[in-house]
Amino acid sequence: MQECDSHIIEIIEEENAAEIKKGSGSLIVLDRTVFFPEGGGQSCDLGFIADAAGSGNQVEITDVFEKEGIVYHRVPSHGALKKGDTVHCVLDRKRRFDNMQRHCGEHILSGIFFREYGGVNRGFHMGEDYMTIDISLEEKPEFTEITWDMAKHAELCANEVIWADAPVITRHFDTFEEAAHLPLRKKLSIQSDITIVCVGDVKNPSDCVACCGTHPKTAGHVGLIKIFRVEKYKGMFRIFCEAGRRAYLDYEKKHDIVSRLGAKYSAGSDDLEDKIKTQQDKLHTAKDELYHLKQSVIAQRVTEIEAALAASDGKSPVVFEYSDMGVDDLLQLGRPLTDKIKKLLLVIAARENVLLLFSNGKTADCGKLVKENASIYNGKGGGNAAAARALFPSREGLDTFIDLLEKHLR
Repeated sequence: MQECDSHIIEIIEEENAAEIKKGSGSLIVLDRTVFFPEGGGQSCDLGFIADAAGSGNQVEITDVFEKEGIVYHRVPSHGALKKGDTVHCVLDRKRRFDNMQRHCGEHILSGIFFREYGGVNRGFHMGEDYMTIDISLEEKPEFTEITWDMAKHAELCANEVIWADAPVITRHFDTFEEAAHLPLRKKLSIQSDITIVCVGDVKNPSDCVACCGTHPKTAGHVGLIKIFRVEKYKGMFRIFCEAGRRAYLDYEKKHDIVSRLGAKYSAGSDDLEDKIKTQQDKLHTAKDELYHLKQSVIAQRVTEIEAALAASDGKSPVVFEYSDMGVDDLLQLGRPLTDKIKKLLLVIAARENVLLLFSNGKTADCGKLVKENASIYNGKGGGNAAAARALFPSREGLDTFIDLLEKHLR
């Protein structure tokens, strides 16, 4: 059912609603509802409640939950609706079908992990980006881990259930004894009012378990199941997966990525990895060559700066500027020379408007100079007595700061 007529039997105003569950808005209780409350790892239905008389009074449902046997419908404001009114409930069919595809997909995959490997589902969550199933290997001692090949086999088996369009049958039982005879993959933990969902022939089902969630009539409606990865988790194995439209959209996104990469590397899906590896090898070689060239240039510049420091009278800072190297490279110019600096060495990283300060740590405190003066020119930075850096939003601020340092030293 996607809609129904109901009667409002209670409205709980916002100031009292928070005592039942935190959230904004008031709560409406109906004598019957098509809205599934959050539970069993599945998110709730959404939609709206409208005045059945056609007056135009309509409120949006923002949350549905169950507490102590009562289903509450949260609304931002109940407007003109009041206790005793007859209302028409309409759920968001797209959201419901999405939940059905995902929840039933989880059932099928969990059933396959149980059948193939003796794995018991000990946790399930339907997140916004993916679903997770926590599988505990309990029933078949020969299996101690879930490998990626095992996961791919389970995925294929689950999709074969979908392709066979197996029926999804829901049965209700009043007592534990009535339901216990079914081939359940998980022992019953409730004693009465039991709902059993079975995928396939009840004599040899793909899955059979107690469940309160919503499901399609046949497995074919699930469309597709895809496992993304498997991780060890608290002595179990967490399966990251998706089903239905979401699994298709994930495939579509990844297909587009592969297509763009194929165009970039002039490759098809069969040789794309080889082409990327070839490019990575070339890039690694180029990076290695660049590193050695940089070290050669740095060594030459250290020699040049060392000569300038030796010729310095120590009254003014020695200043060098470079636009072909970044800060990390330029730090290598000053650090080896700190014991040869008479007063102060300044190295300008022109591309980034960064000034590097170096000293012997005694005649000038670089960190203190930056901390006490750089902010005057909108600069920021820090360091210690022997080395510091200051970053400026403009070259003008950097040059003015250098002028200040020269005057300070004089």
